[in-house]
Amino acid sequence: MEVQTFTSVQCGVLTISDTRDLVTDQSGALIEQKLKNAGHTCLARIVVKDELREIHTGLTQLKDKGVFCLITNGGTGIARRDVTYEALKDQIQQEIPGFGEIFRMLSFNEIGSRAILSRAFAGFTAENVLLFCLPGSKNACSTAMERLILPELPHVYFERHK
Repeated sequence: MEVQTFTSVQCGVLTISDTRDLVTDQSGALIEQKLKNAGHTCLARIVVKDELREIHTGLTQLKDKGVFCLITNGGTGIARRDVTYEALKDQIQQEIPGFGEIFRMLSFNEIGSRAILSRAFAGFTAENVLLFCLPGSKNACSTAMERLILPELPHVYFERHK
């Protein structure tokens, strides 16, 4: 059995919102702070409108910075304006289905049946970027970070680089 040591992972945060900017983006700030508190590096945090073209541009900007893990927040619901799923799902070449399944289970325990409306997902892009797509709710982001992403991020990095 290989012994795993902690590895600081280079990350980026992409907030997708029609109403937030870097100053008012509490969820993105929370994700960035939790990454830093856990010993990871946040290379950039940006905010884009919930528009296909802007989401793709933000994704490209963060990939170009050399992130291994890119965490988005916002636009994963079912409102007509929510296009994060449509914009990013086709970027996934290797899905991690357990992330969305377990996230919705944890959310169900917190908010009840409203959890079924979340289209949160995760997986790897063709460029080997680990992509987590979270809802915009600060509580949802906190749950995903504390219960799923931060506990597994070094392990996922290790698995992709061994």
